[in-house]
Amino acid sequence: MAYVNGNLALQPKHKQNEQSEVVETKRVVVTRKSLPVQEKLLYLFTVLVCVVVAGVIISRYAQIYTMNVEIKQMNNSVKTVSVELEDMKKQVEMLSDPERIRKLAESQGMISSTEGGIMLKTGSNGLKTAMRE
Repeated sequence: MAYVNGNLALQPKHKQNEQSEVVETKRVVVTRKSLPVQEKLLYLFTVLVCVVVAGVIISRYAQIYTMNVEIKQMNNSVKTVSVELEDMKKQVEMLSDPERIRKLAESQGMISSTEGGIMLKTGSNGLKTAMRE
């Protein structure tokens, strides 16, 4: 069997007289019309309205978030102030103890009188009333 298809020298020659037939096909090209200007503007304004509404919503959420942060800070400050207030109340109760006040007055030179008032010793045997009821 002869090797026919692998070598150009052995391939059959084409007839030069025959012209190849050209097949013409027609294709229909559909060109789309561009959108009218009014419709383009309508789409543009619709997009702008959506962007504005989204911006308003986002800004409101941002305001709500900042308010929540401020509320948390206020609550923390209220807690610290209430703790300080309790400490101050305890200190007032401790400092307003009548026994403590009497001892402090005696240490500063005041003496108790039988009349019910507290007398203060002055330099040369003089007593002055410091407090009357």
